[in-house]
Amino acid sequence: MNISRIDLNLLVYLDALLREQSVTRAADQLGITQPAMSNSLRRLRDMLGDPLLIRTSEGMTPTERAKALQPQIREILAAIEKAVQPDAEFNALSSDRVFRIMASDYSESTLIPALLDKIRDDAPHIRLDILTPSDVTFQDIEKGKVDMAINRFDYLPQSFHQSTIWRDNFTCLMSACNPMLKDFSLDNYLKAKHIWVSKTGMGVGTGINPGDIQRLGWVDEALEQIDKKRHIRIFTRHYQVAALLAGQPDLIATLPRQAALLHKENPHLAIATPPFPIVPIELKLAWSPLLHHNPGHTWFRRLIVTCGRELSQQGR
Repeated sequence: MNISRIDLNLLVYLDALLREQSVTRAADQLGITQPAMSNSLRRLRDMLGDPLLIRTSEGMTPTERAKALQPQIREILAAIEKAVQPDAEFNALSSDRVFRIMASDYSESTLIPALLDKIRDDAPHIRLDILTPSDVTFQDIEKGKVDMAINRFDYLPQSFHQSTIWRDNFTCLMSACNPMLKDFSLDNYLKAKHIWVSKTGMGVGTGINPGDIQRLGWVDEALEQIDKKRHIRIFTRHYQVAALLAGQPDLIATLPRQAALLHKENPHLAIATPPFPIVPIELKLAWSPLLHHNPGHTWFRRLIVTCGRELSQQGR
């Protein structure tokens, strides 16, 4: 029998008939007329090749075939009901869900610790699996293999949903013993040796060409706007490595303020305002349309955005 020719409503009628063992009561329960239910019973008998319900002195009695079918029909209908019902409300307190997040070094070091503080009490069993941009492709996110990506994106597929976590200004991190601190002018900034740090986009990175200003990013593009160029001594993709290297007496790291603020209590490092304007960067949260309406995913996205807003306000 071709399943495409089966009227699934008949399974609903059969379930009611076997449960009530009465055409009249089954019709009343489903809100249809008795003749309509009788007609459905005739169609069911023809489809299954069995009388299903037989009139006896005790009323309508199910046949052996009907008794065998009853639990199977109930299981089928329960599965259909579950499939078409909205997802159940997400219970963060009891959930042990693993959220897989692609996060840049910048977002991982600045946002994730604060996020863990938030879920420690409200969602104690939830686990985070943090992946790097080199571990993940846009296809992984689009297919829902990775729950979300947190980064500064030069490009995102149009189908993706996105939300801004924060806008971050740039600042300079250097040794507290750096003599530049006494006169942190543009001229002295340009005389110094610099640490370049960035990791945007997806996939495995390639080596940097110091002469390709467009690929060097925000800081060097801002300098180009005023017809200036800095001397980059070292290139790295890790913000915490950049901060570590900034402790050397002759190096300066120009990086987003949230990353620099992680070291504000370090007496060996100093934070200074860049002596030229740099366009702020936007940290974005991106996810697949496949997960957009998932209750747990929705809860976690809102938590991330709230956490980012609070951190941004603290860093002002």
